Amino acid sequence: MFDESALRAADLMTTDIAVVHPETPLRRAVQIMAARHVSGLPVVDGTGALIGMITEGDLARWHEDFPEHESTWLDMLGEGFELAPTFVEALRAERHSVHAAMRAGPVVTVPESMPAREIATLMHARGIKHVPVLRDGRMVGIVTRSDLVRALGRALDAAEADRARGALPPRPGT
Repeated sequence: MFDESALRAADLMTTDIAVVHPETPLRRAVQIMAARHVSGLPVVDGTGALIGMITEGDLARWHEDFPEHESTWLDMLGEGFELAPTFVEALRAERHSVHAAMRAGPVVTVPESMPAREIATLMHARGIKHVPVLRDGRMVGIVTRSDLVRALGRALDAAEADRARGALPPRPGT
């Protein structure tokens, strides 16, 4: 259905984007995701540049392993070394920030002009549920699988309406 569609990322994207920063507490990120009914949030730096994503999958995995540097300090504590309370608190705070849970590596993004079919193919191939949309290197929206499903629903409704008006041939088998 998207093959003959003229829909582009700009037509599909959500522009009211909630974002978080690396130092945002994980609890706050979870609250935003729950309140907005989204499965992921873009992570931006102090200038608003996209630096990552935090997703439901990241949140499900974040507690599985201690980061290597945290394990080293825990080993020192176990051997009787005393660490400054402010340092221990900093470790705890880092452990509960978006930075501790977000996926490392480049973020898959698309331009506003990318056709819906290519976005769907990209998301399927990469196993991702959302893709930020960029204009001149700045994030202007996000396309989710839900956005694609809504667009598909509208396209199917429009095709059915065209058939009812006789503008399209009947579907095979009807």
